Amino acid sequence: MRFKCSFIILILLLALTTTKSVLAQHQTAERRNNQLTRILFVFDASRSMYGEWDDEPKIDIARRLLTEMLDSLRGRKNMQLGLRVYGHQHHFPPQHCDDTKLEIPFEYDNIDQIVHKLKSIAPKGTTPIARSLEEAADDFTDCENCRNIVILITDGIEECGGDPCDVSLKLQEKGVILKPFVIGIGKDFKDAFDCVGTYFDTKNEEEFRTALNVAIDRALNPTTAQINLLDINGNPTETNVNMSFYNKTSGELKYNLIHTLNAKGNPDTLKLDPMITYKIDIHTIPPLTIDSFGLTAGKHNKIGVDAPQGYLKLVFDGKSTKSHYINCIVRKDGKMKTLNVQNIGKKEKYLIGKYDLEVLTLPRLNIEDVAVNHNHTTTIDIPSPGMVVIQMGTSGYGSVYKYQDDGSLKWIYNLPEKQQRESLFLLPGDYKVVFRSRATHRSRHTRQVDFEVKSGKAQTISIYKN
Repeated sequence: MRFKCSFIILILLLALTTTKSVLAQHQTAERRNNQLTRILFVFDASRSMYGEWDDEPKIDIARRLLTEMLDSLRGRKNMQLGLRVYGHQHHFPPQHCDDTKLEIPFEYDNIDQIVHKLKSIAPKGTTPIARSLEEAADDFTDCENCRNIVILITDGIEECGGDPCDVSLKLQEKGVILKPFVIGIGKDFKDAFDCVGTYFDTKNEEEFRTALNVAIDRALNPTTAQINLLDINGNPTETNVNMSFYNKTSGELKYNLIHTLNAKGNPDTLKLDPMITYKIDIHTIPPLTIDSFGLTAGKHNKIGVDAPQGYLKLVFDGKSTKSHYINCIVRKDGKMKTLNVQNIGKKEKYLIGKYDLEVLTLPRLNIEDVAVNHNHTTTIDIPSPGMVVIQMGTSGYGSVYKYQDDGSLKWIYNLPEKQQRESLFLLPGDYKVVFRSRATHRSRHTRQVDFEVKSGKAQTISIYKN
């Protein structure tokens, strides 16, 4: 009865642990789905915004179209907006390069406040874009699960000697913001702003409206993509491999997903943030890397990677029994870098090609030019080692050697000086153990014992009883 109760308690504990694990996974996915997007509009109110554009002051067109776009965002969940304005506090001349201010901080449902502030702005001063971007970094308060986006609206280039490109890159590298959008009004500022972010050149009111809508759409809506892991025939049949998606600029890990095929046998569709240029690590053996992968927003993006794979399996004497005490180092053919340490008896997947194996038996067993072929299991049969317990009976100095075909000895292993016994797994063959007690100081007191190791057999070698 006591055993039955203990068994029931164990089952309940396992169920509870599993439930907690599943809940944690769901909570992680939910946090990702509920990610907060914060959009900061950096708005140009320098004196040049009074200039005519389509027979109307640029400031009036920019205010009207931005207000229309903001009205379309009402009721949007998981979104906060902010407004920073520059060039509106001080008249030019003189030049005030600190003329930038966060007018409306981030908050939910603050569109009315932003619209009201836009109506009251009067262009006056200069264009401190770099300074505005620097101070914008502090507008984005700490947030664990936020996407920080800047939409810069300007009719001119930097006028205060700053470097908007350098500031933008540093903020992206630190993970403060994603790559900004820059909407140029009336002139082509591509050369000045391409390095700042995604630049839109708008020559008229309709292009300005389109640029705003495109920027907002990319900022708020994920884009679909699929990773095609191609087999030897160029078909996307390889799967079940972990993929890590990093923000290439900041280095931040954004997604960590196991590749899968859907019910139709096609690579699963992923929803990814189109604001990011990705570096993708595909954790095959050896690993593959897509160094730079940018998404085309509004389209289903596909990227193909050659990843044909096969299997490698190591067994003892044709048996698939797993060994936890002997492993095998797997290296790319002719390379020293370790790709994997594989258990004997385990089947592991590798990219097709040739590999060098170092089986960590005593002595080491080196097998070169092992071919892994597509959709095939290459099986390597290794002689099963035998277990040898060497009893020295005292501390001292000694080594184990293996007889070579020509009768010479090859060093295999040094016995520990302060132990009186040692257990070793040795490949089949003829061996010699040489030992001298620490208590004696004459070489002629050296003891030597020959012994044979047979596959799967255990034996004890006693130095002073032989």
